[in-house]
Amino acid sequence: MKQLFFLLFLFNSVFCAAESQAKKPNIIWLIAEDMSPHFGCYGEKTIQTPNVDKLAAGGLLFENAFVTAPICSTSRSALITGMYQTTIGAHHHRSGVGVEKIKLPADVSLVPQLFQQAGYFTSNGGYPEMKTGKTDYNFQYTPSCYDGTDWKTRKEGQPFFAQIQLWGGKIRDAEKQIAQARKKLGSVTPTDNLPLPPYYPRTPAILDDWAATLDAVRITDQQIGEIIERLRSEGILDQTIIFFITDHGVSHGRGKQFLYDEGTHIAFVVNGPGLPKGERRKDLIEHIDMAAMSLTLAGIQQPKSMQARNVIATNYQPREATFSARDRADETVDHIRSVRTERFKYIRNFLPQRPYLQPNDYKDHKPCVIALRAVEAAGQLNDVQQLLFAKTRPPEELYDLSADPWEVKNLAADPAHAKTLLDLRTKLDVWMEQTKDQGRTPETESRYDSDMAAYLGRKPKPEIMKNIELMKKWAKEGK
Repeated sequence: MKQLFFLLFLFNSVFCAAESQAKKPNIIWLIAEDMSPHFGCYGEKTIQTPNVDKLAAGGLLFENAFVTAPICSTSRSALITGMYQTTIGAHHHRSGVGVEKIKLPADVSLVPQLFQQAGYFTSNGGYPEMKTGKTDYNFQYTPSCYDGTDWKTRKEGQPFFAQIQLWGGKIRDAEKQIAQARKKLGSVTPTDNLPLPPYYPRTPAILDDWAATLDAVRITDQQIGEIIERLRSEGILDQTIIFFITDHGVSHGRGKQFLYDEGTHIAFVVNGPGLPKGERRKDLIEHIDMAAMSLTLAGIQQPKSMQARNVIATNYQPREATFSARDRADETVDHIRSVRTERFKYIRNFLPQRPYLQPNDYKDHKPCVIALRAVEAAGQLNDVQQLLFAKTRPPEELYDLSADPWEVKNLAADPAHAKTLLDLRTKLDVWMEQTKDQGRTPETESRYDSDMAAYLGRKPKPEIMKNIELMKKWAKEGK
């Protein structure tokens, strides 16, 4: 009889546990690379993006979401921990990859680890193959924080936390890839009357590249529709909360790697049970907030050390400003910080004696940058378009975003804005101090050499080696 009671107790415990698990929502992160919010729901009129628009119409859209870093590895390192990359020492792009490793502080956990501990199946896959997805973290971590690459291998009834990595804007980078994407779309975005930011010249090469960028957005929208349809066919769409963001802005001359809105402003849409429907919010949020939101929606306690904010909490206090940071990108040393309020953007260039477009092997081989340099060499740029090619930078930049959304008129020296300049300068100083910004201390030469050795690999590229020597030369000269 005792054995029978024990078996009944055991069965009831398992049943209750399974029932409890079933009530937990699935959480999916759809993360597209190199893409600004060129979607219909964000005001894009050149192309149609029905799937993201529908996701936003039935969910919650944040109009003013910004990344804390405009480069993939630093942005992803921040997101997966819910921490500023500058706080955890992950602020240099592709750092900790050599013999000198970077370890996270003891009180910092990865989001998938927290989901695992709560009984979730965790996965990280790249769409459409759903093979191992991009991590690109600038610190050591345990790969076992991911149980697989696709939620289909989870236990029956087990809730899941899934990241799906989308090529996004990188689709346009390879001629073969964009050709295949356009074949699937059945059309090409026309370049006639194609709107461009004022700082890009309207040359055939630039227009073609911008059209390819928008086609990459269209194919990303199509892929999101396919993922949603899979969830529907599996009967779990109504049990799943879907987040869609981009890891930073478009990879263009003034976008990726820079702290202008083109590099930091992202799409941020969330849809699922228990969330508002058709709501648009204008408050300022940071991309790391997705970590805090996801944990809360799954009923998981947010670690005290986590800097992300649960922006859907009843006691949420909206930010006065968002903060972003740019540091070394591959071989190219840089140090920039920004603070953005609803109306103003303040940027501090810690290395003002360097040009904006420093030599960078990754960026210098992009068709858009090659096209920009060609037009500049031919002397065909106007004053606004010439800004990117300045040989030095102002120590401070200040923009009135309401009057100058493209950030081309620097007001830092304007006496009429002296008070605003001082206020934002102070805000940035306080943020760097309070968050223990590790970028305040220059990267050691041994750490730089360690990462560069790994970056160069077995077949050192002459262009990169030349850039490395230039970086060291400028550092010695105090530039």
